[in-house]
Amino acid sequence: MDVRPRLIDALSALRDRVEAARFPLPLPGAVRARRNRVELLAQLDDYLVPRLCAPEAPLLAVVGGSTGAGKSTLVNSLVGRRVTEAGVLRPTTRVPVLVCNPDDHHWFAGPRVLPALRRVWVPGRDGLLDDVPVEVTPTGDEDDDRPGLRLETDRALPRGLALLDAPDIDSLVERNRELAAQLICAADVWVLVTTATRYADAVPWHLLRAAKEYDVTLVTVVDRVPHQVTGEVARQFGALLEAAGLGDVPRFTIPELPESVAGGSGLLPVTAVAGLRAWLIQRAQDPASRTVARARTANGVLASLGSRLPGLAGAAAGQHSAAVRLLQRVEDAYARAADRVRRDAAGGEALAGDALTHWRGHPRDSTSDELLTALTNAFIALLTCAVDAADEEIATACAGDPAAATALAPRDAEGAAARIGVAVRYWRRCLEEHAEEEVREVRGAREVRRAGHAPGSERGGLPDADRVTALLAAALLGGRRAQSASEALAEALGARSALRLRDRGGALLDACVERVLETERDRRTAPLEALDVTPDHQVELIAALSVLQKER
Repeated sequence: MDVRPRLIDALSALRDRVEAARFPLPLPGAVRARRNRVELLAQLDDYLVPRLCAPEAPLLAVVGGSTGAGKSTLVNSLVGRRVTEAGVLRPTTRVPVLVCNPDDHHWFAGPRVLPALRRVWVPGRDGLLDDVPVEVTPTGDEDDDRPGLRLETDRALPRGLALLDAPDIDSLVERNRELAAQLICAADVWVLVTTATRYADAVPWHLLRAAKEYDVTLVTVVDRVPHQVTGEVARQFGALLEAAGLGDVPRFTIPELPESVAGGSGLLPVTAVAGLRAWLIQRAQDPASRTVARARTANGVLASLGSRLPGLAGAAAGQHSAAVRLLQRVEDAYARAADRVRRDAAGGEALAGDALTHWRGHPRDSTSDELLTALTNAFIALLTCAVDAADEEIATACAGDPAAATALAPRDAEGAAARIGVAVRYWRRCLEEHAEEEVREVRGAREVRRAGHAPGSERGGLPDADRVTALLAAALLGGRRAQSASEALAEALGARSALRLRDRGGALLDACVERVLETERDRRTAPLEALDVTPDHQVELIAALSVLQKER
């Protein structure tokens, strides 16, 4: 327990990496990874770092177990008075109660251990409880909805030992179950309480297996054992412990007494808990036993990090791999959609239907504005079909992938149509502005030439901006079908001006296609980007563990 500062620093860095890890995608093993992350943080924050920073602090014995096992009655009996409620109402322990010697109060009043729990107190009660229910009042902000921890002091407990009555580990209230697990993770000593009728249940054995995995200091109590079967229960429970590799765990039995049933006084006879009390006091007061108890649990948790962190890092890697897979599917689908739009535009697919009718009737039967409007609508349809095709491809590729529903935004055909319409109308306006600018330049040049020559020496009329815009749109979207549009542009503007305008219009078309498809692609992947699933979590977890192992 003579800890070097660099080991504390390595643990703190590891703790930050664990907190930063996220497992938002519903992949196989993600629920377990999230649960392991919470458990790791609880052990690091509530026990390991505080214990290594203050090895002289009192031992904390957390009394835990399943519903109705008699935990509160046991704590009351160990103290010698009612410090926590015991009764038939479930859950009985709504606010966990920590009892210590008054001289040790300062160790637990602050956030040294269990920093996530607000401290609460019972005003004007002098630390005593009677049969009248009391209202627990928070010491801090009354709007604080964090779980509370009530502190009690009693000189019946020796210095160096604190008892904590935890909620039921199998409580019907989820918050109580989570809090019970968190409190157990903060213990130097686990006191597992079960009953003569439930010692083989899954709940106590889940805790026992966890205790073995972390090599914690553990003691078991079998409560409410009928006198006539005491030997048989002790033998069977001992055999189960031996089979689980826990044969050296201290075991205590408490006989079935009137005080231990619902409606009893809440205090067992001193003789019923004398053995457990003596065992706990020895661990607190005997220097060698105290060192073994706290060092065994701390070293057990430290050693368990070597197997638990790689699992967490592996889960983080799985999250990143799934995120990359989803992102690649979306990007590939929209890249193919962009290729499709450019290919269809070059092939003149937009010049069909209404647009083709207006093109054939221009300029005698259709105005330039009608032609441009028809081409604009055809371009909108081209982009809309491409987006629909990309979304269909994504849906097919992600079928059966549980992460897709969480990480990708749903299809939004109506919204996409509106966004595409806005983008294409903006493209049309830019096209009109470029055409007007080119027409002004051509008109100015021709007027200058006319001013310097005799009337009639400069052939050709002045170009019309609306007609130039319509011809430009037809040249960009009509393919070979509108080859004459390029010739008409050259005739109206001159070959050099027409080529320059065509290049500028092509750049506008490419930019519009790219902007539309990037917008739809980014909308689909926005939830995934917001999850911040990166490879950094895996790398940083492994790196932090490596540093910690080196310091150990």
